[in-house]
Amino acid sequence: MHDQNSLTEGNIYKALITFGLPFLVANFIQALYGAVDMAVVGWFTSAESVAAVSIGTQVTQMLNSLISGLTMGGTILIAQYVGARRREDTRQTIGTMLTLFALAGVFFMAVMLVATPGLLRLVNTPPASMAAAKQYVYICSGGILFIFGYNAISAVLRGLGDSKRPVMFIAIACVTNIVLDLLFVGALGWGAAGAAGATVLSQGVSLVLSIWMLRRQKDFIFDFSRSSFRMQRDKVGRIIRLGLPVSMQETIVSVSFLAIAAIVNSMGVVAAAATGICSKFDSFAMLPASAFSGAISAFAGQNLGAGKPERAHKALRASILLALFCSFFFFAWAQLWPESIMHIFKASDEVALAGAQYMRTFSFDFMLVAFGFCYNGFFNGCGRTVFVMVTGVAASVCIRLPLAWVLSRLFPSSLTVIGIAAPAATLCSVAAALVYMRMGTWRGGAAFLQEGTPETQR
Repeated sequence: MHDQNSLTEGNIYKALITFGLPFLVANFIQALYGAVDMAVVGWFTSAESVAAVSIGTQVTQMLNSLISGLTMGGTILIAQYVGARRREDTRQTIGTMLTLFALAGVFFMAVMLVATPGLLRLVNTPPASMAAAKQYVYICSGGILFIFGYNAISAVLRGLGDSKRPVMFIAIACVTNIVLDLLFVGALGWGAAGAAGATVLSQGVSLVLSIWMLRRQKDFIFDFSRSSFRMQRDKVGRIIRLGLPVSMQETIVSVSFLAIAAIVNSMGVVAAAATGICSKFDSFAMLPASAFSGAISAFAGQNLGAGKPERAHKALRASILLALFCSFFFFAWAQLWPESIMHIFKASDEVALAGAQYMRTFSFDFMLVAFGFCYNGFFNGCGRTVFVMVTGVAASVCIRLPLAWVLSRLFPSSLTVIGIAAPAATLCSVAAALVYMRMGTWRGGAAFLQEGTPETQR
């Protein structure tokens, strides 16, 4: 299978670093992608437009969590078929996945166009920002097909063992987005609608270019011809079975963090501003763990498919060590100089002090997620997505959220205590992962690949 990058042979650390670094770069660009819209709108428009983009982004982020979770099912299945050297199953899975997500994109576009006003009222959008927020979400919803398409192509490539080209595609989208933001928002003065238009067009450009480049590659496993876009019933079932739990988990976790933000907001403006700034830093601090989580998913999928569970297990330990090494920098910074983090965002002295208190306890999560994210990525790659969903939802709904609420009532003026909620929830999920790991159930996650008559691979 000449167009796949095998993760089943060679030095594990070298393979993880080579495959994981593009994940890290892609996640970093993704974080910058969202910041650009906010920054440009802040430079050229009013506070109402800034609020509209902020709220509209929160609404669309829920959909992004749903999409990224569903595409994980395709990544896992493709990786396992590649590891098992089942070329025809791999090709059919790609065709099924792209067709399924095209239909899903049309469906969710219709849903968002109908549901947007109600969703904006549900999140208490200020009346002054309501019209602009509607425009932002409506325009972004019109480009949902591009979002589904880009995520599906990236998921296919990562399942094949290629993490470099998705970085190139998202970099193209980011650069295009910056140029169009400056044109639409800065030069033409289209406000929140201009920011949404820039986002949609940049994603469309990235998707079209990615398909064009892959079609030009003669030995690529999928030819993008009309006859290849067919859904195989068994592949649809497996993609949904693997991807839906991941999607549900990511969506519920996103909702839980929004709920915690509401709890903190009730503690006053200073607390809300402090935790808001901390969340910006957190999104970067957790990039290493998130990158190696994505890398170990594909790594475990290919090795389970190839019948090499011990190599997958060794790669898990390696991914945790690499994530810990990278995350320690952010943890040490937050522990030793938290005020400097707050002042990067020009926080007042009062906000900086509150943020430093919060950061010193919350930052323990930077180290714990190196374990939690990598275990989750490993189990996802092994096909045990239901376990990951159950532990993730339980940690969010049963520990993180109620603990934050209780602590906010017991210590209404202390962000130091509130910061404990996130690492406490992660610690519990890591403990559950350790127990599940010892049970050894994960080893049978790719057993369905052996069903039926094995095909001859070339």
